[in-house]
Amino acid sequence: MTGRRPPGSGEGTPGADEGALDHGVLKSLLGAWALSACPAPEALAVEAHLGECGPCAEEALRLRDAVGLLHPEESLDLDPKLRSRVLLRCLDRRPPRVPVPEWAVPYDTETARLDALLQSLGDADWHTPVRLRWYENGGPARRRTTVAGVISHLLAVDGLVATALGLPDPLGDRAPGIPAPPGERTEAYWSASGRPPTRAEYRPWRGQSHALVRAVSAEGEGTGSGPLPVSYGGFTLPLRDALVERAFECWVHASDIAEAVDYPYDPPPGPHLHRMIDLATALVPHALAALPEPAAEGPAPPDRARRTLRLDIEGPGGGEWRIAVDPKEPGRLDTRAPYEDVAQVRLDGVEFCMLAAGHLAPEEAAAGQEGDRSVVRRVLTATASLSRL
Repeated sequence: MTGRRPPGSGEGTPGADEGALDHGVLKSLLGAWALSACPAPEALAVEAHLGECGPCAEEALRLRDAVGLLHPEESLDLDPKLRSRVLLRCLDRRPPRVPVPEWAVPYDTETARLDALLQSLGDADWHTPVRLRWYENGGPARRRTTVAGVISHLLAVDGLVATALGLPDPLGDRAPGIPAPPGERTEAYWSASGRPPTRAEYRPWRGQSHALVRAVSAEGEGTGSGPLPVSYGGFTLPLRDALVERAFECWVHASDIAEAVDYPYDPPPGPHLHRMIDLATALVPHALAALPEPAAEGPAPPDRARRTLRLDIEGPGGGEWRIAVDPKEPGRLDTRAPYEDVAQVRLDGVEFCMLAAGHLAPEEAAAGQEGDRSVVRRVLTATASLSRL
C-alpha cells in the first residue's frame, strides 16, 4: 500500500512495526489531524510521531492555532429567549397558583424580557447614552438619556397604572398633579432626583412591575373589562388596554436599550404583537380627529357608508383591520354596519409598531399603498402621532 514502509527500507523509527506509517505520510496527515478529521488509528500514529519529531510538532502547533481562527466567535451572552423557555416548561409541569389574566400576559412577558437584558449589564452599561424618539407636532422629536434614564421613565409612566390599582405612586410627593401626562411625570421624576439616574432605578421598576402583575392576577380575568380607567392626562384607557400599551412601550424601550448596548433583541411573540397592533388601530381614529381637518368635500349623504382604510399586516401578529378615516366619526369601527374601503396599506407588523412608536417616519413606512393617497398619508401620520415621550 502507498505510504507503507517497504520491508527492509530502514526508514522511520528503529524497531517500528512493519505496517507503521512513514514520515512523509504522517506529515501529510497533520492538517487532517489539526481539524480532528483523522480516523482513530491514524490520529494515534500522528500523536506518537509528534512526540519524536520536532519539526512536525512545530508544524502541528501552527496548524492547530490556524484552525482556532476558523471558528466563528461565539457570544458569551445567554440566549435572551432562554428565560421564557424555562418558565414555559415549568408552567407546563405546574400551573401557577394565581394565573395571570390572558390580557396581562404581554406586559408580564415584556417586563421579564427586559429584566433578562438588564441582568446582563455591567455597572458602566447603565450610563450608556440612549436616544428616545417619538413623533410630535408633525415631525420627529428626540430626547437623550441613558439606560438608567429609560428605566426611570418606564417606572414613572407605569406608575399611572399602579395608582389606578391603588398601589403606591413611585413619584410620591414629586408627582406633578393627578392626572399628569406621561412626559410630565417623567420630567418631574428626572428633575426631582437632582442627579442622573443610576442602576438604583432597577429595583423600584422591577418591584413595581411584579406588583402590577400580582394585583391584576389577584382580581382575576374579568378585571380588565370592568369600569376601572387608567388616566394618561389627556385621555384614559381601560385597564386591559393600558397593560397592553405598557407592554408595547416596554418592548420599544427595551429595543432602544439593546441597540445602545449592542445586544440582540427580538420582537414580541406573534399573539402579543397582534394585541398591540389591535390597540393601536383602535386609537388611530382618535388621532385622526386631532389632526388639522382636510379640505371640506361638502356634506356627506346621510346614508353614505362609513369610509375606511384597510390595513393588511403581514408576518407574525398579522391580520386585517379597517380604520374609520372620517375625522368626525372617531372610534372603533363596527364592521356590521356599511363601510367602504377608500384606501389600502400593507405593512409588516414590526414596521407598523415602529411607526406607532415614532421610530419610523410616515413617508418611509408603507410597503404597499392603494386608493386615496391623501387618506393613506393622514392615517400613517395619525399612527405616528400616537407616540410620545
